[in-house]
Amino acid sequence: MTARVLVVEDAEPIRTAVGIALTEAGYDVRTQPDGDGFERELATYRPDLVLLDVMLPGRDGFELLALARETSNAGVILLTARDAVGDRLHGLRTGADDYVVKPFVLAELIARVEAVLRRMGRLRTVLTVGDLEVDVEAQAVRRAGTAIELTATEFKLLAFLAGRDGKVVGKTQLLTAVWGYDDYADNLVEVYVSGLRRKLEAHGPRLLHTVRGSGYVLRA
Repeated sequence: MTARVLVVEDAEPIRTAVGIALTEAGYDVRTQPDGDGFERELATYRPDLVLLDVMLPGRDGFELLALARETSNAGVILLTARDAVGDRLHGLRTGADDYVVKPFVLAELIARVEAVLRRMGRLRTVLTVGDLEVDVEAQAVRRAGTAIELTATEFKLLAFLAGRDGKVVGKTQLLTAVWGYDDYADNLVEVYVSGLRRKLEAHGPRLLHTVRGSGYVLRA
């Protein structure tokens, strides 16, 4: 099941950008601008993880963090422009799972989300597609029992595709999820897909398919 992430941020540009990036990284995402929306979603959407801005209008993020801890088992990552050590310690001591200071790089934020969800056991750690096995924690790949050596970027690309459960993924989505940006040349993705495909096909039939005009899919 796809992990559910709730973004609570009053600044619309940040809320939109984070929501899009998380969606493109493969998460089920909802966004809200304030504490009232947060409370509704906590009860009805039941997120696995909340990205919670500290400086919200009305009830601030620390107050909402306390509410989350009382009423749900969702993970919480605090987002704030306040970089004081005291603020960070207060957030962590009152139950936050992580604390990210603005401005942040979207790729780093997505990595933090993944790390918290994995610690909570909300993400699969071993992904399988046909005879291919991708161990996310060990960063190991085997096909039909044979180990396949990949670069760090190739592994990240493969793990993302394997985690999409046979869904087609576009180039822009891959750029955001794997490289952390979406305005680079398309041939960057093509080069890495081509290299990854060669390594996989050295041990069996094609698994990594191109869907013309749409993107790529990992499918047995």
